[in-house]
Amino acid sequence: MILDILQVILAILLTVAILLQARGSNVGLAFGGDGSFYRTRRGIEKKLHIATVVLAVLFFGVALANSLFTV
Repeated sequence: MILDILQVILAILLTVAILLQARGSNVGLAFGGDGSFYRTRRGIEKKLHIATVVLAVLFFGVALANSLFTV
């Protein structure tokens, strides 16, 4: 039961993090950026990327634990 709730919460957080990344991907073009695909992440964009990776790993781990411990 607790793993189910945790999995839903992680799914919502992961979805929000992914949508925030997709929304901010072309912000540099609006303000005169060069629009290069390969660039370094800085500031909040880097922290959001790391948070997305951590949330994805946690979600996978909880999903795996949920499938192993559910009878």
